[in-house]
Amino acid sequence: MAETELLNRMYHAILEWFVEHGRAPHYVELAHRLDLAAEETRRTLRELVDMGLPGVWQHPNTDYIESFAPFANLPTQYLITVRRRQRWYGQ
Repeated sequence: MAETELLNRMYHAILEWFVEHGRAPHYVELAHRLDLAAEETRRTLRELVDMGLPGVWQHPNTDYIESFAPFANLPTQYLITVRRRQRWYGQ
């Protein structure tokens, strides 16, 4: 089981990545950001998703983030625009 501090860092890093890149990170990108091994990052990401946080899930049977509240990684009808720039989708 991952430490609470690591889960918190990962949660924050995913939200930051969405803001910076307009999409969810792959777990390998997240591993680089958090300075962790890829496999450890994949397992920790699964643990974070399995905590049952509202609006947080992965695409079924994959390691891809599909939704991480308030962001959606797939296009939705909810467009988020900041400073006249639509870069994100909401849930």
